[in-house]
Amino acid sequence: MHLGILADAQSWYFRDLSRAARDAGHECTRLEFAQLAGGVSENRATFGPPSGDGGLNGVDCVLVRSMPLGSLEQVVFRMDVLARLEGAGVPVVNPPKSLECAIDKYLTTSRLAAAGLPVPDTVVCQTTDEALAAREQLGGDVVVKPLFGAEGRGIVRVSDTDMGWRVFSTLERIGAVLYLQRYIDHGGSDVRVLVLGGRVLGGMKRIATTGFRTNVSQQGRAEQHPPTDREADLALRAVAAVGAQFAGVDLLYDRDGRCHVIEVNGVPGWKAFARVNEMDVAAAFVEWLGTL
Repeated sequence: MHLGILADAQSWYFRDLSRAARDAGHECTRLEFAQLAGGVSENRATFGPPSGDGGLNGVDCVLVRSMPLGSLEQVVFRMDVLARLEGAGVPVVNPPKSLECAIDKYLTTSRLAAAGLPVPDTVVCQTTDEALAAREQLGGDVVVKPLFGAEGRGIVRVSDTDMGWRVFSTLERIGAVLYLQRYIDHGGSDVRVLVLGGRVLGGMKRIATTGFRTNVSQQGRAEQHPPTDREADLALRAVAAVGAQFAGVDLLYDRDGRCHVIEVNGVPGWKAFARVNEMDVAAAFVEWLGTL
């Protein structure tokens, strides 16, 4: 099997997947989103650059391990190419439609709520005045997140009006969408559950060492956490709601013990997860790919 992996040049995950694929007798090629191209003719579809072979031509499966920034045209075109490749019978993990959902926090939260999953109260708006009103509506203590973003980057807690005005007006000036969620006092930890092919691989607890963000990429600490039946059920339902096949689901408990589904990561990392669970996630991933 020839795997095409969309990943950054320095990606640890590309190296880990390459190692696992090589051990299983498969071939890997690293690709970049900027290399994606598509040809349209009456006779056949092509997925490589017009300058020659390469790109997505000849791959048996595509794994998406990065989601770089780009213009609206670039992002739409890239998803269109992946969707067309999928339509030609080449598996794409995760499927383009699920990626579009997972990277959009508003769409993800809406899908989760529609599926009957417990999510924090959320308001999404576009002006400072509306955001200030939303903060009051949400109890006066909110977390403001980039609509598109991961690894805890760009998240700000806003608990007073003056700070809210500064944050909201700055975001409005740069044309950002204002995504506000009620702050949940989580005691400094959350749970990440990793799901692959409709089954739970395991979980980990992430503990904040500074501030309220628990992300390991933001200096959070990870430890093993076997998911409870309730956590596993919520994670599986959340992944199904966005249509993903391989995803990390973030769960947050409030002080009353109620569990909230915070996010579904469609390009999940597993470096810390693999370490604390003593699991070869890349090998499990590659083995599962062979069943597609």
